[in-house]
Amino acid sequence: MRKHPDTKQTITIANLLSIHPALDDKKSYKQQLKYWQNQLLHVQQAYYHQKRRALIVFEGWDAAGKGGAIRRLTEKLDPRGYQVYPIAAPNSDEQAKHYLYRFFNKLPSPGCFSIFDRSYYGRVLVERIEQFATPEQWQRAYQEINEFERLLYDDNVRVIKLFLHISNHEQAKRFEERLNNPYKRWKLTEEDLRNREKRSEYEKAYNEMFAKTHTSQAPWHIVLADHKWHARVKILETLVKALSDGVSITPPELDPALLALAKKQLSRSDHGS
Repeated sequence: MRKHPDTKQTITIANLLSIHPALDDKKSYKQQLKYWQNQLLHVQQAYYHQKRRALIVFEGWDAAGKGGAIRRLTEKLDPRGYQVYPIAAPNSDEQAKHYLYRFFNKLPSPGCFSIFDRSYYGRVLVERIEQFATPEQWQRAYQEINEFERLLYDDNVRVIKLFLHISNHEQAKRFEERLNNPYKRWKLTEEDLRNREKRSEYEKAYNEMFAKTHTSQAPWHIVLADHKWHARVKILETLVKALSDGVSITPPELDPALLALAKKQLSRSDHGS
């Protein structure tokens, strides 16, 4: 019988409160962004050729910049090799089934990435706070989630989990910006404001989530996101390093038969010109 996954060191929100690194130079930001986007493209190509799979999970505070980060993450990728899934509330059919049911058909195909904008961790976050799940259900979910991620790991799916952390003050600034900008107003919802009132409850839920699901096969990567430029670059860097770990990113050798055929055909083209 497989042992329950071992957890690593404890992560807590309190440890992050005073640490918010910045990247203030726009030229440096653009250079680093371009570099890590190209590196990630190379990783994606390696995963495609080797038929590897990866699940990338984004969680974090409302207005932490998940959407903007995913946009930069996918900007240079081959669109055939990834799928982004914005995870909303389950529909009536999904509510009648186990909460993990709706995530199985979103798992990556060979050679592809699946990117979750929020995820099955809603069971121990919003469903816990809003009492959509009973205490018995969300408490049981920690082990279920660990076992689900272990199942993916054993099936050679790389699981990368990113949590975007912003301070209470920065979240308030971003909410105000959304409220006052007609082109961003749609991003601010009543649910966002209700969640903000319960920030202390969410902080407690996040801390427990880290403590119980930060495992050796699927660790949490905390991204300090008060400064968007820093966060976007850090996310790309984190993904490149995590996805490259133990994976050869070197381009595959040319098939000798293909090379011989290409030389033959190109030689004919040269003579005919």
